Amino acid sequence: MKQESQMSLTIEAPAQSLASRILHATPVLGHIARDISRDISTVYYLLTIIVTLIVLGVKTWGLAALVLPAVAFVPVMFLLLIWITLP
Repeated sequence: MKQESQMSLTIEAPAQSLASRILHATPVLGHIARDISRDISTVYYLLTIIVTLIVLGVKTWGLAALVLPAVAFVPVMFLLLIWITLP
C-alpha cells in the first residue's frame, strides 16, 4: 500500500491589521479597497470616475462644484505636508 503525500495549494495570508479590517468592513470603501488589493489598475478606473463626476458637476452647478472638492481635500493635503516634513 502506497502512501500518498497530501500537498496543499493554499497559502496562508498574513493577518490583516485592525485598520485594514475596518476599511474592508466599510460598505462602499471596503468594496473599492478589496478591488484595488486584487488589481491595481482599478485605481485608474476610480480616478477616471472621480474626474468625470467633477466635470459633470461643474457643467451642472458651475464653479461651486469645483471649489467644494478642493475644500474637502484641504485636510488631506495638510496631513500630507505634515507627513513629508517629519524627520
